[in-house]
Amino acid sequence: MQDNSEKPYTFTSLKWFNFFVYGTMVLFTSFFQLYLQDVGMNKLEIGVLMSIGPFVSIFANPFWGLWAGRYPNIRVIVLLMLAGTLLFSQLIFQANTYETIYAAIILFFFCQTPLFAQSNTLILSYIYGSKQRFGSFRLWGSLGWALTAIAAGPIVDYGGVSVLSYLFAVLLGLSIVSLATLPKLRHSIGIAPMPLRGFHVLFKNPYFLFFIFFGILVSIPNTVNNTFMSLYINDMGGSKTMVGLAVFLSSIVEVGVFMLCDRYLRRKISVLIGWLALVSLLFALRWWLMAQSTTPLEVAFIQILHSITFGGFFYVGTELTMLLIPRPYRSSAQALYTLSWSGISGMMGGILGGWLFQYLGAQSMYEFCVFLALIGAVGYAGMWVFVRRNHYRPHQVTEDAHEEDGV
Repeated sequence: MQDNSEKPYTFTSLKWFNFFVYGTMVLFTSFFQLYLQDVGMNKLEIGVLMSIGPFVSIFANPFWGLWAGRYPNIRVIVLLMLAGTLLFSQLIFQANTYETIYAAIILFFFCQTPLFAQSNTLILSYIYGSKQRFGSFRLWGSLGWALTAIAAGPIVDYGGVSVLSYLFAVLLGLSIVSLATLPKLRHSIGIAPMPLRGFHVLFKNPYFLFFIFFGILVSIPNTVNNTFMSLYINDMGGSKTMVGLAVFLSSIVEVGVFMLCDRYLRRKISVLIGWLALVSLLFALRWWLMAQSTTPLEVAFIQILHSITFGGFFYVGTELTMLLIPRPYRSSAQALYTLSWSGISGMMGGILGGWLFQYLGAQSMYEFCVFLALIGAVGYAGMWVFVRRNHYRPHQVTEDAHEEDGV
């Protein structure tokens, strides 16, 4: 007897669901700042508002993860998150005071920030036991992100930033419809609660702590750029179409970067740390080019480096975490690694970038980003030298075949 979760239309609906979810989120990350500027917020106020998201995610992710783990049908949990995201996004667009915007965006972030993680769990639950691979569904998400960005630019140019509320509603509505058409899920691969007992092991590992510290320095500029690139293009006189083009170029080859890393990158600690040093240098080059840009088109084409820098760094960092930390504590390590990128760096990048942009200008903001990335590159280069010179090997190296020597 065929499981309901394996009906022919299930996987097609899942792909469209991922397409629309990622398409919705690119509207928020790339065009929402323009709306906030249009209603009268300055750069610092926008940065502070956007930094609320990473802070709220620290509490929202465990909350929704706990319910997803306890409730057997995660589809209902994700539907609730989507409905909340839709409702509170419309409250944001209807708000006419700063207090209302802040209240609505806190609730919005509470539903939105865990959406990617829970959507991934949903997809993994539906394809469990089938021949489907998660990568094909992630590809549809990347396509949704890139194609929505390039399509939304001319629409926002023509209709004004107020049209964002309608685009939000349409794409979130399509996400809900795609998810509602799925058959009932009879099993779920839940997310286990964060094992706090593992953190004391992480804080005793100086290599992992330095890896996280330098990673925060490198990731703060990435948050700055994600938050303020659209405003930078706008201040240069660029159109919303140019903003969409920049986001499209930043994501269109991301999947290819992941595939190349997966195929050719050696899983050795010294090699991975060396790659982090090189990628950090590429980050510094990217921010220097941004500081020197004089036209919106230059800014757009520089974003091609995003797939190489962010994609390469996050992939390598995830693999390095697996090698530096013994198996029983890896989930804690991955949680801390993700928190350092999306949480700590997100909060610091929004506020710091907003202050620099508001009072010193975009060029000074990106020059400071160069400085942070160079410190990260020097730090990783020092780690690489130290690891090779001391033949570092972490304790309790696992027996996985791909974790060869550890050095």
